[in-house]
Amino acid sequence: MKNLWNDQDAQSYIDQAVKQGQPADLGLRVYTSRIIGQVPDLVLHGGGNTSVKITQDDGTRIIHVKGSGWDLETIEAPGLPAVYLQPLYDARHTGKLTDPEMVALLRRNLLDADAPNPSVEALLHAYLPDTFVDHTHSTAVLVLADQDNSEQIMREIYGDRLAFLPYVMPGYDLSIAGADLFDQFPDCQGLWLKNHGLFTFGATAKESYDRMIDFVTEAEDYITAKGIALPGPEISNNTLAPALETRLAAALQKGASPFAATITLDFRSTPSIRAYLENPELDVIAMRGTATPDHVIRLKPFPMIIDADADERTILAAIDDYQRKYSAYFNRNAPNASEPKVQLDPWPRIVMIRNVGLVGLGKDAKAAAIAGDLGEQTARIINAAEKIGTFQPINEADLFDMEYWSLEQAKLQKK
Repeated sequence: MKNLWNDQDAQSYIDQAVKQGQPADLGLRVYTSRIIGQVPDLVLHGGGNTSVKITQDDGTRIIHVKGSGWDLETIEAPGLPAVYLQPLYDARHTGKLTDPEMVALLRRNLLDADAPNPSVEALLHAYLPDTFVDHTHSTAVLVLADQDNSEQIMREIYGDRLAFLPYVMPGYDLSIAGADLFDQFPDCQGLWLKNHGLFTFGATAKESYDRMIDFVTEAEDYITAKGIALPGPEISNNTLAPALETRLAAALQKGASPFAATITLDFRSTPSIRAYLENPELDVIAMRGTATPDHVIRLKPFPMIIDADADERTILAAIDDYQRKYSAYFNRNAPNASEPKVQLDPWPRIVMIRNVGLVGLGKDAKAAAIAGDLGEQTARIINAAEKIGTFQPINEADLFDMEYWSLEQAKLQKK
């Protein structure tokens, strides 16, 4: 993983912030957020989050944390809404909050009432004491975090430099669990979140960023040392047969489809995608879930799979089968939810064509490209994870909770 820090660039962000009457550290926060966000193997499409704690002239402590709806790659200062820290500290020991109550707490303490909602992981950023905090969903880290023996692997690579957190639902519960973990291991330099990703922190923007890049590089080196290839993002080098594309689009627009009015197909075929689709265990592996939890709101819990020679009847049968499986998934898990749930549309967002490629689906090109990008990354993760051991993301019940989480659904309304 290349370290993109550049002293001259960092200074230019400081100068720009100061010119606009902002703290120098906020300028650096924008800078390192952007150099994290421009690397697809660190974050994709709104994933990850960053923060910086600042003391105002009157001594008041605040935290600027990534706002909902912003991408790190293009973030600006308004995308890092400021929140008063003391009320957040006070809330840590006053009893459990529901996630909507947590959002209300954050909004009550915004310096700008019109600012976007702070990240759902804002409380964890607040409770970690370092000035700068970075969080990513690194491809290499997910290869290892999505293993049953993820903790053992983490300790083999990092020793006690990272602290291990078993999977916890993002939001209030994760914030408290992460803060409690740090309190147990105050000398750690980051948190390894099973099935989720990596947090790093530091006294300076460069220290936190360097730790992120170094830890991800060590994960990559661990994979490479085992003779396992983990290529970076690959360019599609094939095309979808026009006749199959036409049949697929027509079938996906029938009935009560969310794509009835308009559909975009984003086809990808790369060496890694084809290797994944040639796996004889594809039908089993593809049903295990998404590489990191929040991908489920873009990809659904599993893809639809067809053969390259699928005719209209076969495609329609595959859609019917997908809808039956999705409804069964909903019916298994909805009764266990803490509040009543209404089933979302039972239509795929990824179609896998055996031995050929995958298709991201969306109502427009942007949505289809997001699905395609996440599908491409997932293929690379699974290929390597299956050689390390077994790709084992969060279980179905946890995945359902994520897909039907009210705070995650809110993200879709902002896109």
